[in-house]
Amino acid sequence: MKLLQLYEDVCVLPDQDLVQENANVDGKSPLGKLARLSSEVSKELSQTYLMSERSKQAVSENYLYVHDADYYITGSTTCCQIPLGQLLKYGFHTGHGTIRSPKDIRSAMALASIILQANQNMQHGGQAFPMFDVDLAPYVEKTYERQLSRLQSLPVDWDDAQLEQLAEEETISATYQACEAFIHNANSMHSRGGGQVPFVSINYGTDTSKWGRILIRELLRATERGLGNGETPIFPIQIFKVKEGINFHEDDPNVDLFREACRVTGKRLFPNFSFIDAPFNASYYDGMHESEVAYMGCRTRVMGNRHGEETSIGRGNLSFSTLNLVKMALVSESLTDFYRILNRYIDIGIEQLVERFDYQCTRRAEEFRFLYTQGVWRGSEQLHMQDEVRDVLKQGTLSLGFIGLAETLKVLTGSTHAESREAERIGLDIVTHLANRMRVAAEAHDLNFSLLATPAEGLSGKFVTRDQEEFGMIEGVTNRAFYTNSFHVPVYQSVSIREKVRIEAPYHALCDAGHISYVEVDGSLAHNAEAVESIVRLMRQHDIGYGSINHPVDRCGNCGLEGLIDAACPTCGEDEDIERIRRITGYLVGTMDRWNTAKREEERARVKHDAHSIRR
Repeated sequence: MKLLQLYEDVCVLPDQDLVQENANVDGKSPLGKLARLSSEVSKELSQTYLMSERSKQAVSENYLYVHDADYYITGSTTCCQIPLGQLLKYGFHTGHGTIRSPKDIRSAMALASIILQANQNMQHGGQAFPMFDVDLAPYVEKTYERQLSRLQSLPVDWDDAQLEQLAEEETISATYQACEAFIHNANSMHSRGGGQVPFVSINYGTDTSKWGRILIRELLRATERGLGNGETPIFPIQIFKVKEGINFHEDDPNVDLFREACRVTGKRLFPNFSFIDAPFNASYYDGMHESEVAYMGCRTRVMGNRHGEETSIGRGNLSFSTLNLVKMALVSESLTDFYRILNRYIDIGIEQLVERFDYQCTRRAEEFRFLYTQGVWRGSEQLHMQDEVRDVLKQGTLSLGFIGLAETLKVLTGSTHAESREAERIGLDIVTHLANRMRVAAEAHDLNFSLLATPAEGLSGKFVTRDQEEFGMIEGVTNRAFYTNSFHVPVYQSVSIREKVRIEAPYHALCDAGHISYVEVDGSLAHNAEAVESIVRLMRQHDIGYGSINHPVDRCGNCGLEGLIDAACPTCGEDEDIERIRRITGYLVGTMDRWNTAKREEERARVKHDAHSIRR
């Protein structure tokens, strides 16, 4: 490693793409720089001492990318769907005293923030709660009982109906305040790696109890209101679970909350929407909340399990790596040759994931105390401090992802899957082949291998930059600063919303480790909840698993005007202090100043769709 070059790239003349690999980190801050320096050193250590020669060669030749390689040497895992209800019910220990079970919703949601913060330092990816409404509803009820008891003790002559009404009003107020504080905490606790807020996701929408419904409604209210000056919160990523019979049809008990979620999305970009009735999610559903699919905000999904209960709760991804399909296409002589090369690098990708898994398994429970000693990770309650974690890690997933299907098809067929039915067929064949190879790997290694539609942020530019050096600028393939994410229709190709959803939907069933489809809408949807609802219903119709709707959310920092703002605020003329919220790989980012070159070009290239063209 050339330390002097690293010092100059990070501290002297910062390279935007190096210091802003992650858009949620301020790479110019002291902790951002420190994290970048240590990241580069850590990557070199793992490449030198932990990776096989075949894996290193595949990486060096730009066929394979190992995500979160800077954490490789720590043996950490990616993410977890945390069993919030269990931790709140029985209490937990963060290392300095025991936390008791809370008595009301305000304490419960404050502890939820602490749990996220504690576990974030155990893993290198995101943190999520899989059934936020169900887990917190008991504490809304406790708040009501406490308020009712307090009111009954007052020397006032209220009848029972008046007492219950007053207690409920105070409970709703307390729940709103708790939700507001939780959202503020999620946007201000810079506790992840010392320099960024935790990547927090919450799944909810199916609790039809009185107390669960209050929690959902007040959470949406607090989200709509925004932060202190009305800013759009970028965390938590909220995922509303859509379920027929619960919140989808006119006579469903939570359909009003579904519509409220659509309205809030039109203003704040969250919640996103997951679909329990999509066949690949419905196959796990048995009517219990624990069997409902839960997603990480970026797209990660963990359901199938060879070593225990098939649920999201207490489980997560262990590591993932990504194949550069485009380069494989560029060096192949035919479609048959492409599959030969693809098989070679699938083999290497599987080997690399197993190598990393074997290393992770040598770590001991004491190294990740909160994750493995508080019952956060499924099965970890059986471990002692000095135990290696192999047996419980088998609950997690190992995922191989891919990038640039659109450009790959352009090389192989002359068209993307949005331009010809033949390319569309070949694209599905390629991804079906990848999915089948993951199933074979799962059988061979008895591990939870799965296929990921990679959420590429920094990687979207890294692969193509190297390929440009080797192959030059090829129209429609390497002539942009980014490769298209996973199976997505290229952001620069003009297709209707309906056509985009139709083309991308089949890939959701194939990519069992995670998937997401976006619809990019022209103009603000703040006053067009019907359009949002129509798009969500279209996604359900086509068996999308997880989807979201992108639209510009701009806010003038001077006068507070919100909406679509061009160069200057139309109300006060402000042209510098303009907040522009955009989505990147499932997450929102509060300022585009932190985007790398590739993602900035990708954002500029996004074709907007006319939301009025969708009809139910």
